Amino acid sequence: MASSMEFERIEAPVTFKAYLMCAFAAFAGMLFGYDSGYISSVLGMAEFRQVYGHPITSFVNGTEQHTIDYSTWQKSLIVSILSAGTFLGALISGSLADRLGRRTTIIAGCGVFMVGVVVQVVALGVNALVIGRLIAGFGVGFVSAVNILYMSEVAPRNVRGAIVSSYQFAITIGIMLASCVGFATKDRTDTGAFIIPIALQFAWAIVLAVGLFLLPESPRYFVKKGRLDKAMTVLARVRGQPHDSEYVLHELAEIQANYEYELQVGEVSWFGCFGGGVWNRNSNARKVFIGTALQMFQQFTGINFIFYYNTTFFQQVGIEGPFLISMITTVVNVVSTPVSFYTIERFGRRPLLIYGAIAMCVCEFVIAIVGTVKPNSQGANYCLITFVCLYIFFFASTWGPAAWVVIGEIFQLPIRSKGVALSTASNWFWNCIIAVVTPYMIDPGQGGLGVKVFFIWGALCAVCAFFAYWFVPETKGLTLEQVDRMMEEVDARRSSNWQARDTWAHDLCDMGEQPASIQMDQKSEPRSSC
Repeated sequence: MASSMEFERIEAPVTFKAYLMCAFAAFAGMLFGYDSGYISSVLGMAEFRQVYGHPITSFVNGTEQHTIDYSTWQKSLIVSILSAGTFLGALISGSLADRLGRRTTIIAGCGVFMVGVVVQVVALGVNALVIGRLIAGFGVGFVSAVNILYMSEVAPRNVRGAIVSSYQFAITIGIMLASCVGFATKDRTDTGAFIIPIALQFAWAIVLAVGLFLLPESPRYFVKKGRLDKAMTVLARVRGQPHDSEYVLHELAEIQANYEYELQVGEVSWFGCFGGGVWNRNSNARKVFIGTALQMFQQFTGINFIFYYNTTFFQQVGIEGPFLISMITTVVNVVSTPVSFYTIERFGRRPLLIYGAIAMCVCEFVIAIVGTVKPNSQGANYCLITFVCLYIFFFASTWGPAAWVVIGEIFQLPIRSKGVALSTASNWFWNCIIAVVTPYMIDPGQGGLGVKVFFIWGALCAVCAFFAYWFVPETKGLTLEQVDRMMEEVDARRSSNWQARDTWAHDLCDMGEQPASIQMDQKSEPRSSC
């Protein structure tokens, strides 16, 4: 059994440098958030309707009215096509991250994203907008999947939850900035009303791509490639330690030993990600199920109904100042997310997911009940605004960041890039489905649910709580290698009380298969020894 001193030496103390490096990597969330957020404001702009819409004849109180607007199917397609592209990009990113590296794949995603923005800006029309958003989504898929992988592999274990939560924080800032820009340009009477919000996406992609050239590659990627010398150099840099630091040697030994242990079953293919059966608690299939289902349920909370369609929805229910109210909801989203930086490390991932889902369920049922009992009333509108803000607070401080944190932690190194890619792809697949069907659920002349749609979101939040209780393990305070051992030994409900008793390096050394530490030979190359 490993001593407590060995556990302490597995990872170096957290340095300010490590915080800064991980915080900049989280900037990728700006790309995702802004691209998702600008469309809500743009869809509600009169100038956008003039350029992208077509004549529509309707009858209101028996009076024929002629307007310029777009159809429900066009609104659905414009919003959802981004998620379709991101779904495909996220799937492909898993192989690219293993082949090219985590950092290189994110930079490539920025390049693809910028091509999509160019298409949206230079050609006006629904077809060009859809194609541009599809291409941009493809790039966002690279970035959103691999960035979570990169941050999880680089961040120190004791603050990993808070660091990865900062990615969600960056997403909320991106959504808020998109809303603010849309609010500032909505009254323009030229194409700048919507071109400016679209074109500003260039800034975030350029900043992220340039900055990533200055950041190191993931040390776990180099271990996977058998480049222990590179892994040691990078680990020393991200931990702020000397090249031959005892902390660096022990952490590298633990990463390598865990990887060697996992490779005893051979290299894992995409098909291998689904091996072992869902009911085997440490199987690949179980982990993929947890990751993909977790991201699916994050979408089932209904949060992107708010951020994709809030402006047009508020217009439909007769709320005054829909652009302003939409912007307020994004501000609530931003100021609520940092709460998770503390709570996710203080209370853990499981409590945030369970109690956050319950709180969202209550908020959504209140909105639906009041809106049904008092339809089109001022009181119902005040209730809608108040409880939507509360609902956003609970999402932003629980499911928003925690779902991303968990998928970055539960996969072992041989399948980590593929597992995170599949989980992220699940997020975007269900994001796309919800974006497609929501207009048909709520629009007059279609489903016409209006505020009653919150009955559906509330019921799904109750299912989210049930799923988190039975399936999601507690990973707080563990190294990524310890998470793998924990999931092997206990089920999700007992995971909060699990404590590490040994290290992978110590275990395999005892078995005579793998050394327990890494030392430097005379040529300054890392080598293994017990």
